[in-house]
Amino acid sequence: MVNEPLRAPPYASHRKTGHAKEGPGGQRPSSLETDMATPNPLMAESSGTDAAVQSALRTLDAEGGGIAALTAALQSDLRTPFTAAADLIRNAKGRLIVTGLGKSGHIGRKIAATFASTGTPAFFVHAAEASHGDLGMITADDVILALSWSGEQPEMKNLISYAARFRIAVIAMTSERESSLSKAADVALTLPKAREACPHNLAPTTSSLMMLALGDTLAIALLEGRGFTSTDFSVLHPGGKLGAMLKYTRDLMHAGDAVPLKPLGTKMSDALVEMTSKGFGCVGIVDARGHIVGIVTDGDLRRHMGPDLMTATVDEVMTKNPKTIDRDVLAGEALEILNSSKITTLIVTDAGKPVGIVHLHDFLRAGVA
Repeated sequence: MVNEPLRAPPYASHRKTGHAKEGPGGQRPSSLETDMATPNPLMAESSGTDAAVQSALRTLDAEGGGIAALTAALQSDLRTPFTAAADLIRNAKGRLIVTGLGKSGHIGRKIAATFASTGTPAFFVHAAEASHGDLGMITADDVILALSWSGEQPEMKNLISYAARFRIAVIAMTSERESSLSKAADVALTLPKAREACPHNLAPTTSSLMMLALGDTLAIALLEGRGFTSTDFSVLHPGGKLGAMLKYTRDLMHAGDAVPLKPLGTKMSDALVEMTSKGFGCVGIVDARGHIVGIVTDGDLRRHMGPDLMTATVDEVMTKNPKTIDRDVLAGEALEILNSSKITTLIVTDAGKPVGIVHLHDFLRAGVA
């Protein structure tokens, strides 16, 4: 038997013993060569992350190309049918019925929700469920917006037949001008062909985004055509942060005796008592007619600090023509004024007269900020 030298177990660490295994010819590799030969998990992770980012950039590039193609189409072949579709929806006595299957169905639900929230009554009907009783949801006064990239989904057949029977207007959104759906529709919105972001050109990605974008363009065109205002929007969005931002300043303000006010000519000693008792860090100054003409803030006190401050009048210390806000301004707009002006309180007015005061904390409590 040949005596073999003892070998280190496979789990032994060369770094721990301070020795490196010799290479051919008895030479030991440098530390750089050793590090390069040893897989670095951080480098592998970085490489994987970079690959993911590159994939994401390719996806955005493909989908951006689809939006660019849609923009070009709206400036040419899609211009006339788009206008006709908007007119059909605007003049409908009933509602907009959005329908689709698969990914087109998911996009259709979002489009219907966008229409409904921007002043166009709309809801979604699943194309397959329509054949099992949901056709009863659709009336002769409605308009149907049918989404199908191919325009050849067999589940649409009964719905289209129902629309023809009761003379219900149909708007098709598809990529195939000569498809069955396009031919059966009163207006065909033909989307330009674009490659999917999926490397196999199979998974609906670019196509879904284009449908969603075209639905948004219709909804916003109708919103603008109707003169739909932020006040109208607030009626349909009473909940959540969006609903809070659509409250009015009058809903958040402190009114009555809570408003710190003093007339012109008041001594600063009295004004300071008013500021302290009301707790807003300021006091509004009014003239003989009751109109707001100035404000004294903590900052004004610091700027005029001196032995004669308490005997001075508010006229000498106040900031003239202070920022105010009308009671009927939306809370979101009031918050923007506070942020842009870098202040924490606003006097709320009605026809120039102070009727309330609102503090940044009021917006926080209401969920606006």
